[in-house]
Formats: sequence, structure tokens, C-alpha cells
Amino acid sequence: MARPKNRRVARETVVERVDGGLAELMPDRDRPRAWTLLIDGAPQSHVDLDDPAYLSFEYQRRLGHVIDLVAPPGRPVHAVHLGGGALTLARYVAATRPRSTQQVAERDAALVQLVRRELPLDPNARIRVRSVDAREGLAKVPDGWADLVVADVFSGARTPAHLTSGEFLTDVRRVVKAGGLYAANLADGPPLAHLRGQIATAAGVFPELALVADPTVLRGKRFGNAVLVASDLPLPIAELTRRAASDPHPARVEHGRSLTDFTGGATPVTDAAAVASPAPPPSVFK
Repeated sequence: MARPKNRRVARETVVERVDGGLAELMPDRDRPRAWTLLIDGAPQSHVDLDDPAYLSFEYQRRLGHVIDLVAPPGRPVHAVHLGGGALTLARYVAATRPRSTQQVAERDAALVQLVRRELPLDPNARIRVRSVDAREGLAKVPDGWADLVVADVFSGARTPAHLTSGEFLTDVRRVVKAGGLYAANLADGPPLAHLRGQIATAAGVFPELALVADPTVLRGKRFGNAVLVASDLPLPIAELTRRAASDPHPARVEHGRSLTDFTGGATPVTDAAAVASPAPPPSVFK
């Protein structure tokens, strides 16, 4: 039986139909004002309204490390978020770098309304959310405006094809100012063909790359997330490595020759040949 469009379950969980599927906001039993957002059963975001600097998900902590290293601690930045979810990373930037100016492109207008209503943003945070496709939103950002561009876009647990190409990354580089950073949440499993193709594609646009991921994912042992970091200037590899290794679930940082070897001769992706990232196996969310 289909669930009603709008209802609360067990007095606390919020269930609502959004453009991308069935959204659920589930309370975190260990943190009084924290919530996990799921879309069609797939966890998307975790937000603690009392402590927006708290990042629960592994991949979000790794993106948080990139945010921490994009500029000296506390300095405001210009940030673009492609994909919003529950706006976890935008909240993190606002909390750790007050007075930052941020733009968020989140295509799912119904999801944006749900998040704004149930998990309201700090009214003093300079976060502008647009209900547009990520690539369409990126095209409206001025040249060299962003210190940071974060891509975390999933539709049905897959990154849409048009956000995997060299043409897309060329527009990202247009938006990123000299010395700024691009960070993307990628998901793949064995044989890691998608991940290798994304690294090859980024290498055709940005001269400096690093990949942060669980070693078991890099060895092709399981499906998981990897954070790709790119810039036109050398990356803070030593500090990124230290932070990734000290996480509750330690990650490895690949760069330079080891990253080239990992790519294994993969070819860059173009708009004409782009496909969505692979769907995760059902066991990932059990």
C-alpha cells in the first residue's frame, strides 16, 4: 500500500513525497536536534541543528576537511554547492567560516521546501538556495567567483550523467578562482571503472588532483564513496592526509604518481559518452 503524501510516523519521523522520491527525516536518538535525511531509503544527509559543525557521515567529514583547508581557519569564503540535500555542508561552512557567501543549486524544489520547514537555516547565514539543475546553476556563477565548489549530486543514489563530463568540469574550473578548490563526492564499486574515469576526466581539466577514500574502496573490495579534490595549484596533501587518517574511519589519500597508476589508463568522459554513476548494490543500505 502506498504511503500518504504527507504524514508523520511515530510522532517524530517526517515522511513526505518530494520530486526525487520518498523523503524521510529520521531523528538521531543520540543527539536531541539531529536528523538523517533518506530518499527512497538511501541515506543522503545528517544535520545537527544544535551543532552544524558536526559531520556524521564519513564522506561529509572528508569534504569537511577540504572546506577546512580551502583558506586559513575562520576566514569567510565564497562557496558553491551543487546538490543540497539537507544543506549539511552549507551549514558547516556557515558555522566554521562566519560571513561566508554561499550558493546552493538543488533541483528538487519540494525537498528544499521540506528542509527549510523542518530543519530551518540560521537566518544570519548567507546561503542562497536555488531550485535549479546543478549544471544550470553553475552556469550562472560568475567567472572566478568561488573559493570552493562542492559537487554532491545524486538522483536515485546515482550521479547524473551530465555531471560526470569534461565539459561540466571545464565550467567548474571557470567558476573556481586561482588557488581555489573543487571537491566531488563520487560513489563506485568494483571494478571502479566510473571512479577511474572521473579521475581521468578531472586530470584533463585540473593540473592538481587528490583522492580521499577508504582503503577497501580503493582496493575494489566494496562499494563506497570517494572524495575527489582538484585545483590549479598544489594541494595541501600532507594536512589532508593527516586529517583523513585521524578520522574514526580512516581514509587514504592518493595523489601524484600513485593516483595516475590507480587511474590505470582510463579515458576522459565527454558529454556525448557520459553515463550516470553505477547504482549501489542493495546491501549498501542494509
